[in-house]
Amino acid sequence: MKINELIALISSRTNSSINQSMLAESLGITRQTVSNRIKNESEITVSELQKAEEFFNLKLLDSINSEYEITYIDYYTDVFASCGNGSIVFSSEKTKLPISTSMISGYSKNKLYSIINASGNSMSPTIEHGDKLIVEHWNGDQIQDNKIYVFCFNNEFFVKRLSKNIDEIIIKSDNPEYRTRTISAKSLSELTLIGKIVATIKSLN
Repeated sequence: MKINELIALISSRTNSSINQSMLAESLGITRQTVSNRIKNESEITVSELQKAEEFFNLKLLDSINSEYEITYIDYYTDVFASCGNGSIVFSSEKTKLPISTSMISGYSKNKLYSIINASGNSMSPTIEHGDKLIVEHWNGDQIQDNKIYVFCFNNEFFVKRLSKNIDEIIIKSDNPEYRTRTISAKSLSELTLIGKIVATIKSLN
C-alpha cells in the first residue's frame, strides 16, 4: 500500500479529510517526508500502519491483510551494497522485516528474497544512499535488459543496471556523473550475479 492510498483509507474510515501533515504526525516524520514519499510512490510499512492505527484509533491491518499479503524477509542490517565504486560488507546479523508482497515485482513464494542497504549515489535518483533494497536471489535465469542487479565483478560488489550486447555485458548507472562500463566476453567468468532488485524501500532521512 502506498502513502497516498493510506491517506485515502484513513479518510474514508474516519469520514474526514486527512492531510499530509496529519499523517506525518501519526508516523513521527515531517510533512515534507510524506510529500517526497508520495512523489516516489513509496510503500507504507507494517510498523507505520501500526502507528497510524494507534494515532487514529482505527483497525487497518486486518482489512489490509485481506488484500495485501505480508511476507517476512531477512534483512541484513550490516550489509551495504555499493552504488558507487564497488564495495560490500558481509555480516551474519539479520532480522525479519514484514513486507507487503504487493510492492515486490514478480513476487513468488518459490523465490528467495533478502533485504540489504544501498550505499553511494551512482543509482540516484532511482536508488539513494541509505535505501533498503529487496533482492530476488539469482537462480540461473537470463539477465533481463536494463534491470537493476546486485553483482560481484573482480572481487567488488555493485548495484547497477545490466544489459546484454552480443558477447558483453553493459553496466549502467542512473546518475549521469558515472560512466557506462562493459564486461567483455573474456572477463564474464569473473561476473557473479547475486540477484535482481525487485523493490526499493526509500530512506526516511
